[in-house]
Amino acid sequence: MPTAPLPPAEIDLPGTFGAAMLRGLASRCPRCGIAPLFARWLKPVDRCDHCRQDWSVQQADDFPAYVGIFVVGHLLAPVVIAMIGTFGMSPWLTLAIILPLAIVMLIAQLQPSKGAVIAMLWWLGVGAFRKERRAESAPGQADSDARP
Repeated sequence: MPTAPLPPAEIDLPGTFGAAMLRGLASRCPRCGIAPLFARWLKPVDRCDHCRQDWSVQQADDFPAYVGIFVVGHLLAPVVIAMIGTFGMSPWLTLAIILPLAIVMLIAQLQPSKGAVIAMLWWLGVGAFRKERRAESAPGQADSDARP
C-alpha cells in the first residue's frame, strides 16, 4: 500500500475551518471525512485508511483536556450556584452530585475535543502538518459549467 497521502484533487477536502472542526468532533478524519480518526478511545490512527494522511505527527498534548475543563466548568458553575444559592442545598450534597456529573461530562467530551484539536492543528498547518485547501475555481467557471 502506498504511504504518500492522496493528492487534494482526489479527496473531498473541507471547504472551511468549521467543516474540518466538525469532522474532528465527529471523530472522523478531518482531511477526507470518511475514515475514523481514532484507533482506540484517545489514540489516533497512525495513518488514515482512506486518504493516507499521517496522523502520528499530531501534537494535541493536553489541550483537549483544557478545553474539556473550560467547557464543563462553565456549564456547571451556574448549576452549582443555583443548587447552593437558590435551592439551599448543602455544599457537601452539591459536591456529591456535581463531582460525578463533571467526571462523566469530561470523559464524554474528551475524544470529540481531541478530534477537534487535531483538526484545528491540521487546518492551520501547525507542526508537521501542511496547509491544504480546496482548489478555487476561476470566476465564472461554475456558471459556465452548469449550462449545457
